[in-house]
This record gives sequence, structure tokens and C-alpha cells, in this order.
Amino acid sequence: MKITIISGLSGSGKSIALNAFEDEGYYCIDNLPITLLKTAVEELSCHLPAGYDHIALGIDARSGEEALQSLEAILQDFRDTGFEVSLIYLQASEDVLIKRYSETRRKHPLTHNGLPLVEAIRAEKEMMQTVAGFADLAIDTSRLNVHELSLLVKERAPGTIEGGLSLLIQSFGFKHGIPLDSDFIFDLRCLPNPHWEPKLRPYTGLDEPIIQYLEKHEEVDDMYQSISRFLDEWIPQFRACNRSYVTFSVGCTGGRHRSVYMAEKLTRHLKSRLGNAVNVKHRELR
Repeated sequence: MKITIISGLSGSGKSIALNAFEDEGYYCIDNLPITLLKTAVEELSCHLPAGYDHIALGIDARSGEEALQSLEAILQDFRDTGFEVSLIYLQASEDVLIKRYSETRRKHPLTHNGLPLVEAIRAEKEMMQTVAGFADLAIDTSRLNVHELSLLVKERAPGTIEGGLSLLIQSFGFKHGIPLDSDFIFDLRCLPNPHWEPKLRPYTGLDEPIIQYLEKHEEVDDMYQSISRFLDEWIPQFRACNRSYVTFSVGCTGGRHRSVYMAEKLTRHLKSRLGNAVNVKHRELR
């Protein structure tokens, strides 16, 4: 039985992620106190309703700081027992969380202590740092809408990829901020920039004029070869140490030309070796 824990910051989309797992055939329970986690898993492992093979459980800061500190050991006990366990941690920037709460007019779970919203968000982030530190996958939902988050979760849900390792290659623009869910970041800003060619500016790295422009420059291929060698060398090591997810981010200034081109090329290279275990995402192409 596969056990997926959905955790993270309030307002980051945990319920949306849990709904996506339910769509994928998981038996889901939201807001499960950590003190009941062992009992719930023991019961479900023996009496999982007909038609279900996997479970997804939502856990948040309301379990309390002491219980959160114990979560890693509990999950390791599950693994030692033979369960396949993954923890997905959702997060978003402070300003995005404030905006979401303002728009929905919902109360943050920590404001019952009399904390203003901003202080509640910061207090929860501090409480959840331990959980974030041992998550198998971190997803920054700051720039994702409901549909995009649901689709991303379904693409990377444990059990949908043979071999256990799911890879994401994502392009981004440094001027819009570094993706918080990156495991590795490659900086392409040293490469020739099509943005300064007026005729090329409207295109993206998906378009042939940009592809032709970048492929004329030897340093672009040098960068591609260097990154692909790194991936080829280390991805087997990530698989060997039972990593479930790895996110590689490639960034240029605006996130529309060089990084998109490179992300696509790296994805094709990895798909030729790993197939459906590889996904690509272009953050700035919305």
C-alpha cells in the first residue's frame, strides 16, 4: 500500500492536492491529527474500502509543534514496516497567502490564538519548517491556479511513474523570483539573449526562430552538454537513494527564451532515457 502525506502551509492548496489524489483513485482523509496517524494507517491497511489500493492523508499545523516533530520518525516506521511512503509539502509566498485569505475571507487556523493574519502565517511557517525539511517533494503554488496545481499533482502522484523517481524540468525568469520548489537551479543568463533582437522578442523558446538563434551559438550547446552530463551522472544516484522527486530549474532573465529552449532540450534528452518519468513546466508561459 502506498501512503502519501499532503502537508504544508494553510492556503497553499492542500485541499486541492488531496482532491487531485482522490481523482487518481486514492482513499483520502483530510485534517488527520498526527496522534491518530498510526491508528488510521493500521486500520486502513487491514480494512481499506473495496476498490482502493493507496491512501492520501492531509496533515497540517493544527496537530501541534510536538506532534509535527514526531512525524518523520512515524513515517520511517511505516517504511520499515514495508509501506511505500511519500510526503508532499505545499508552500506559497507570504504575499500570495495574504491575498488568498483576503479573497476567500476564510480564517487562518492559527488566528484563533488572537494573532493577526500576517503573524499567523509566519508562525505556521516556523512550525512547519521541520516537516518541509524532510519532504520528498516541495511544490511552490504561488503562481499556480487551481487547475494547474491539480494537473501538476496528478502528473507527479506517487504510483503514476514506474521506477519510483519523478523528474520535473522547469524554466523560469530570475526577475520574477526563484522557484521555491527547486532542488537544483541552473543560471543561463550568461548565454546570448534573443530579447535584444527586436524581431525575435515576441517569440518564445518553443518557436523555431528562437531555436535557430540559440543553436548558432557554441556556448549554448556547451551549457546544454554540461547540464546534461550532470543529470546523466547524478539521476541514477538519486534513484539509488530512493528519492521520489527531483526538480531541476533552469532560469534566464525573463523566463521566455533561453530557459524555455534549454528546458525543452533537456526534457527530450531525459525522456529518451527515462520516458514518462520526466515532465516539463514553463513558469512564465501562462
